[in-house]
Amino acid sequence: MTSLTERYLAATLRSVPVARREEIATELRASIDDMIEARTADGRDTATAEREVLTELGDPAQLAARYADRRLYLIGPTHFLAWERVLKRWLSFLPATVGTIVGLIEAIDGNAGGAIGEGVTSALWTAVQVTFWVTLVFAVLERTNVTPNLPEWTVDRLPEDREDRQIPLTDTGASIGWLVLVIAYLPWQHYRSFVSDGEGGDVPILDPALWSFWLPYLIAVLVACIGFEIVKYRVGRWTWPLVAGKVLLDLAFAVPLVWLLLTDRLINPDLVERLRWLGEGDNLTTVATVVAVGTVLVILWDIVESVVKAYRSRT
Repeated sequence: MTSLTERYLAATLRSVPVARREEIATELRASIDDMIEARTADGRDTATAEREVLTELGDPAQLAARYADRRLYLIGPTHFLAWERVLKRWLSFLPATVGTIVGLIEAIDGNAGGAIGEGVTSALWTAVQVTFWVTLVFAVLERTNVTPNLPEWTVDRLPEDREDRQIPLTDTGASIGWLVLVIAYLPWQHYRSFVSDGEGGDVPILDPALWSFWLPYLIAVLVACIGFEIVKYRVGRWTWPLVAGKVLLDLAFAVPLVWLLLTDRLINPDLVERLRWLGEGDNLTTVATVVAVGTVLVILWDIVESVVKAYRSRT
């Protein structure tokens, strides 16, 4: 386990420009050592002196902002970090919880086809509402000079430094964001598409008959993929059990998708009828084959990449 000082340095440096990290690390470490030495000369033990020094330096996110000359406020600087933490905390679970509850209620009421769409819409609307009201509350606190009764920062809140972390939060966020978009698109295309039915409505791209099983199944696999991304991030690096889970999820999604494509069960027959060129000759078969081959290549690349990363990160 790293010392408090090393954890403090890691928490500070992750928010400063990469080009200045080495310079700032050297300067900050030297300052901390000098401050600890001055306190130990007065009779304090090293551990106590270290905690006092780090507490005096304050929140590493705020210190990093000073080094980077970055303003820490949306509306005002006083409560920015508290606003940011409260907003992240609520957004981490509330929209998903509301969306799940609404989707389940819709499904129980017999609206299985629209349950997912209603759930996603409710989750997005909840996220907007949470962001608005939390920001409004902190804006009022900022303008009225009222201090919220929130816990002060202490060294005990320093995150554990993971020297072996190979999976950054940005990659995990991008993967989860992409999966959420795909999940949202599956019900969305049922109600909105680029092809009109000639009567003011839209023609779904995927066969509506798939809602009886296959589309809910694919959505369930994608939700499991989101859970996998979270687990992968918490582990911090690729391991062989993670590779096995990745292979299972990739095959669980790709095999049914390719089978549906090659048996002409994925594309909506009404769409083929509206797009006459798609129904001419072997055009539909060609398109399905190309998409199926592309899917297989992407999955193979994904699996090979995970295997290589697990091999490189082995201990």
